[in-house]
Amino acid sequence: MDTAYTTLSRQSGLVNEMRMVANNIANANTTGYRAQGLVFSEFVRDLPGNPSLSMARAEARNTSLQQGLLTETGGQFDFAIEGDGFFMVETPSGNRLTRAGAFSPSAEGDLVTMDGHRVLDSNGAPVFIPPDAASIDVGSDGTLSIEGQLLGQIGVYRVADSKTLVREGSTQFRAEGEIDLVENPVLLHRFLEGSNVNAVEQVTRLVEIQRAYELGQSFLETEDERLRGALKALMR
Repeated sequence: MDTAYTTLSRQSGLVNEMRMVANNIANANTTGYRAQGLVFSEFVRDLPGNPSLSMARAEARNTSLQQGLLTETGGQFDFAIEGDGFFMVETPSGNRLTRAGAFSPSAEGDLVTMDGHRVLDSNGAPVFIPPDAASIDVGSDGTLSIEGQLLGQIGVYRVADSKTLVREGSTQFRAEGEIDLVENPVLLHRFLEGSNVNAVEQVTRLVEIQRAYELGQSFLETEDERLRGALKALMR
């Protein structure tokens, strides 16, 4: 049965990867989405007096931080980060990081995300936009001003180790490691960053996974027939 168990462990990993790739494809047009990948590893158990047993595991995930396509939208409160870094937003569960820069002012004057989470400045405080402001001036470093009066600076933060990022939802991350403020960020006003998913590569990978899964399924069916035949022969 060791052969069947080994194949089943691989099948389970392929199912997990299939779901992840499908999710990437579904978010190919989601603003600020970062593509995910699955890392397969091998677990080897040494059995005294018997050949070692090798099992596949597919639990480790990685996130691509490659820059997505920057598109000019003309939106007064649309922002995109050029290079490394994340916006920081305040959520009920704590501060979170995101690359999705489609913001808008709330009724209270706070700059918020599409989900209503307040955007934080370089000091960790909410960014305030006066409700009566007809237009705002935005510097390349994210500083906001009205007729020469400084309002603040949109904060851009980076993590020391990208492996400490934990995905929450489609575009938000929780950082379990150290977070630093980017001293000289580059923000593009009236731009948004698209998803960094390469749809063609992801569809190709999905086909490869499906074929590998079908091959494993065929092997399990053949192995099942072999075991049934062996049991029938022993019972005669």
